[in-house]
Parts: sequence; structure tokens; C-alpha cells
Amino acid sequence: MKLVSAIIKPFKLDDVREAIAAIGVEGITVTEVKGFGRQKGHTELYRGAEYQVDFLPKVKIEIATSSDSVDLLIEAITKAAHTGKIGDGKIFVTALEQAVRIRTGELDSEAL
Repeated sequence: MKLVSAIIKPFKLDDVREAIAAIGVEGITVTEVKGFGRQKGHTELYRGAEYQVDFLPKVKIEIATSSDSVDLLIEAITKAAHTGKIGDGKIFVTALEQAVRIRTGELDSEAL
């Protein structure tokens, strides 16, 4: 099992959700987050005054999936979240040791 975490632009969330639903992924967790990468924020203008925005709004998507469907999931997220501009995001894949469905007590792949 793997845990796929993707940090994307907020306006791409619906596109990504539709793309992963199309490949049969059934459960995701979404969190609103803030951060920056290479772009290190940006400058905005508000009522005539410039100010620096260091942390940009992003969305973090977490998906627990079987190891054999990771490549398909990464491809779907990448295509749906791509704009070609800086700040499109990142995808991280980590090993998932154990999963438990609280309601039934099912373990691992049965719990997904």
C-alpha cells in the first residue's frame, strides 16, 4: 500500500477529483494548506500599497491506494493539475504500513 500526497493549486481541485474518480479511486482527504517553493511567494497590490505574500494558498490531497495503482494515480493527478506555470505543485509517494477501517476492523487493502 502507498500514500499519495499531492500539493496543487486550489482551482485545480475539481479537475483532479474528477480525474481520480474516472480511474476508480474512491477515497481522498483534502486539506487547505499554505506554502511556497522556488517562487518564494509573490507581491500583491492592495489599496495602492504593495505587500509581500510569502505563503501561497494550496490544496493538499491524500490518497491511500494499492501499490499497483500508484502509477495510474500519479498520471491522472499530473494531467489534471498541470497548468504549465510555476507553482503547479508536487506529488509525494510514501509507503503505508497499515490501514484499519474503524467501523469494521478491516485491515490493510480491505480497509481502503
